[in-house]
Amino acid sequence: MRIALVLFVAALIVLVGVASSIQVSKAQGQYANGLLPPVPVPADNPQTDQKIHLGAQLYFDKRLSSDGTISCASCHRPDKAWADTEPVSEGVAHQKGSRNSPSVINAAYIVPQFWDGRAMHLEKQAVGPVQNPIEMDLTVAELEFRLNHIPGYVARFEEVFGSRPNIDLLAKVIASFERTVITGDSPYDGYIKGDRSAMSGSAIRGMNLFSGKGHCNVCHSGPAFSDSRFHNLGVGYADGEFKDVGRFGVTKDPKDMGAFLTPRLRNIALTPPYLHDGSEPTLEGVMDLYNRGGIPNPNLDPAMVPLNLTEQEKSDLVEFMKALTGPYPIVEPPPPPNPELTAQKLAEMMKGGAK
Repeated sequence: MRIALVLFVAALIVLVGVASSIQVSKAQGQYANGLLPPVPVPADNPQTDQKIHLGAQLYFDKRLSSDGTISCASCHRPDKAWADTEPVSEGVAHQKGSRNSPSVINAAYIVPQFWDGRAMHLEKQAVGPVQNPIEMDLTVAELEFRLNHIPGYVARFEEVFGSRPNIDLLAKVIASFERTVITGDSPYDGYIKGDRSAMSGSAIRGMNLFSGKGHCNVCHSGPAFSDSRFHNLGVGYADGEFKDVGRFGVTKDPKDMGAFLTPRLRNIALTPPYLHDGSEPTLEGVMDLYNRGGIPNPNLDPAMVPLNLTEQEKSDLVEFMKALTGPYPIVEPPPPPNPELTAQKLAEMMKGGAK
C-alpha cells in the first residue's frame, strides 16, 4: 500500500511538472515572440574575454574620430540604455546626422543592421560610423595608422590575434563587446514563464492587443520583437517626396522607397525619442501614428491600416511595451592605453610621415 501511495505521489509530481511546462510552452506559443535564445555568435569570431575587453576599450576611445571628440559611446550611451536622448546624434565638428541612434541592446539578434540595412552583421556595423564623415570621420588609412601607433593597442591585438591592428580586427573586437549588451528577464518574460503576477492587468490586455486587434506582431515578431525587415510608415513624407529615402538608398529598388528596419521593442520605453528620424518623443505618440494607419504615401506598407483603437487600448499597448523592460549591463569605460597619444598628436604624426 505504501509503495502504491509513493508511486501515486511521484506520478502526480511528474504530471504537475509536465502541466507547468506545457503552460509555459503554450504561453510562449500563444504570445509568439517568446524568450530570447542564446546570443548568436559567428563561427569566424568566437567570443573571448580578451577580445571583449579590447572591444570595450575601443568602443569608448574617442581617438577613433578625426578630432578626438566622438566614440561609439557618444551616440550609444550605456547610461541612456545604450542609445541617445537626442532625435539625431552629433558627430565630429558638431555635425548632425539625419537618423536616430538606435540602442545597442540586443543588436546581436538582428540581421541586418542600421535603419537602412546596409550592414549585414555587427562586424560591418561596428566600423561604419568610424568612416562616416559626419559621425567619426576617419579613413581606413588614418584609422589603421592610429591603432598601429598606440603601443598598448598593438600589444593587445598581437596578444588576441597574433597580428597587428587593422580595420577587420577592430570590427571583430567591437562586435564581440556589443554581443555582451543583452537584456535580462523583463516582466513579460516572467509572465510567459508562468508568473501571472509579473505583469499588470493593463500590460496583459496590451499583450493580447499586440497579437490581436493591434496586429503589432506582424512586424514586431520574434524574441527581439523585430522581423528584421523594412516597412514604410510614411514618416518624413511631405509634398510628394521623402526627406530620407531609407532602404531605397541601399537597394535602389523603388518598392523600398521610404522603408526602414523594424526597431526592436525590448527596453523601448527607455530609449526615446522614436522612429528613424527621432521625430516622436513618446510611445503614446507612436501609438497615435499607428492608430491612424501611418502617413499616406505611394509606398505605404500594406500592414499600415487604421486600427480604431480606443484610448484605453492604446494605453494598454504602451503598458505592454513598458513590460518589455529588463535589466541591462552598465559598463564603466576601461582606461585606454597610452592616453598621452591624443587624436591631434596622432594626426600630426601621420602628417609628418611617421612610420
